[in-house]
Amino acid sequence: MIVDIWFYALAAPAMLIAGISKGGFGGGVVVLAVPLMSLMIPPQQAAAVMLPILMVMDAITVWVYRRSWDRGHLAVILPAAVIGIGLGWVGFGLLDVAMVKLLLGAIALAFSLDYWFKFRPKRAPQGPDKIRGGFWAALAGFTSFVAHAGGPPLNVYMLQQGLEKRVFVGTLAMFFAGVNWMKLVPYAMLGQLNGGNLMTSLILLPLAPLGIWLGLWMQKRVPDRAFYKICYALLFATGCKLGWDGVVGVFL
Repeated sequence: MIVDIWFYALAAPAMLIAGISKGGFGGGVVVLAVPLMSLMIPPQQAAAVMLPILMVMDAITVWVYRRSWDRGHLAVILPAAVIGIGLGWVGFGLLDVAMVKLLLGAIALAFSLDYWFKFRPKRAPQGPDKIRGGFWAALAGFTSFVAHAGGPPLNVYMLQQGLEKRVFVGTLAMFFAGVNWMKLVPYAMLGQLNGGNLMTSLILLPLAPLGIWLGLWMQKRVPDRAFYKICYALLFATGCKLGWDGVVGVFL
């Protein structure tokens, strides 16, 4: 079990942000949690600590949005995520800590810069698309396995579909519930779900329902733009730190 108080000083707000994002804003900045915790512990361990908590968050959000999700989109994106999860499984076991930090830093920087500068071309909603939806869902499966960072790549596709807000959040809730359950066996086989990590997850677990409740409360009261601006600024700063640590560890 992790006993470092500074770890919990970072992990506690990370859990709340993840819950708020999942409960009310589609889960886009759950990506922030693992990079924040990776400032104190190895990224692989941070991802392992986070997984059981995400599964509890998923159970709550699936219940809340059980009548608000799009079956057609989910039928396209969920099977495609299996490919990305498989690739993440292979890469997770082969990469050392410095390389994972470098990859995680690159993911954080790429998603925060894309949020600010809108590199993606805008498209009119066209309904479920097996090619585009499958590509971005597979990428989401990979980044979700490595760093629980599947929200941003999936949002590249889903944000352009013009879904009503609750249907959008509900569809993502169903997707990531399925993805996180699929990650459970590979994480166990990689030895990440050990007693120490699970005990740390248990300590942080009460923050999961609190974060979800805050997200539901904020959904009608806080503009999306204000919430995401703060979170992506934190993500950018964290990405810079992890990227630098990765470069030092890999190349210097």
